[in-house]
Amino acid sequence: MSPRREILRTDAHSDARVEPGGTTGPAGSDRGDPSGPPEPTLAGGGGSARRDVDPDVLDQEQVLEVGIRPRHLAEFVGQAAVREHLEIVLEAARRRGQPVDHLLFAGPPGLGKTTLAGIVAAEMGAGLRVTSGPALGRGGDVAALLTELQPGDVLFIDEIHRLNRAVEEILYPAMEDFQIDIVIGKGPTARSVRLELPPFTLVGATTRTGLVTGPLRDRFGFVEALELYALDELELIVRRTARLFGVECDDAGAAEIARRSRGTPRLAIRLLRRVRDFVEVRGSGAITLESAVEGCRVFGIDELGLDRLDRRLLDVLCVRFAGRPIGLTTLAVSVGEEPETVEDVYEPYLLQAGLVMRTPRGRMPGPAAWAHLGIEEPGGADAPTWMPGATDTLWS
Repeated sequence: MSPRREILRTDAHSDARVEPGGTTGPAGSDRGDPSGPPEPTLAGGGGSARRDVDPDVLDQEQVLEVGIRPRHLAEFVGQAAVREHLEIVLEAARRRGQPVDHLLFAGPPGLGKTTLAGIVAAEMGAGLRVTSGPALGRGGDVAALLTELQPGDVLFIDEIHRLNRAVEEILYPAMEDFQIDIVIGKGPTARSVRLELPPFTLVGATTRTGLVTGPLRDRFGFVEALELYALDELELIVRRTARLFGVECDDAGAAEIARRSRGTPRLAIRLLRRVRDFVEVRGSGAITLESAVEGCRVFGIDELGLDRLDRRLLDVLCVRFAGRPIGLTTLAVSVGEEPETVEDVYEPYLLQAGLVMRTPRGRMPGPAAWAHLGIEEPGGADAPTWMPGATDTLWS
């Protein structure tokens, strides 16, 4: 049986097993025994015990998933300044025949930091190794990873601000001199050995630039902050992805999906998937303005792109606390999320849209929040107050 072939069983009490030859039988029976009745399949539509997933379909889906990400800088949509700077850096490295300087990309989730790391590797014709800060818990982990790199390879570390100090200290000489120090043995017989590394490029990604330590940040030769995307850029991404999905999507439908994507390509693609599911099940199979609006409504995405948690967050600020300032921790507990999730995932867009404000006294709803919820903003002596010009102050 092919390793990609999937058998889904709906009978929770079945003790049947699948043999390598494709035959089935109860546990303990002889292999290939044809005496038992064959299991029903989903072809009849009812009373099924299993269904076979076509491996060819799985292969097509895997190829499609890979094809969504742009492979070259010319295909990357948005972030014009970052693209221009990166194009110069890559071309200069190619002309010198050297690896690219170490790169650090910062910004909210879903803006293309991982995609840019893949583009750097593809443009330089190098291999790409992917890991994350939390996965490198010990110095030996990063040492093993670095010694396996080939000359010119790109090592991508996501959430690099979550590296522990021991791992960071190993990266310092690796980034500057392409060398690492490892300790062999224990106790009085322990000794330090310096290993040479092939030239490589470290690409880091972080959603919280302030948590990247100064010594690590200074060792990156190229640091760029990614911004939220414009509406026309998101429309291009939606139309391109719809073509890859093989689904018909007119300009009005693409514009509506883009408008509700909160300036984030990842959310635009996610919303396109859900609208595609909606039109295939309950529509004509084509994404139009009407089907996009209805599909978003079914999945709880409103006209500003806010989901249920976003609206609950605004409801806590406007209704439960009546517009009074509250701390980040209190706000996070009220909506049942971690403070880091609220601050990194939800607040960036809400702040930019004027729905939430950060003040020295805490988080407060902006004027747009009251209008979006259809609630009259308190006035007079009971109106909440804040200090002008202090909306960028963090408060927890």
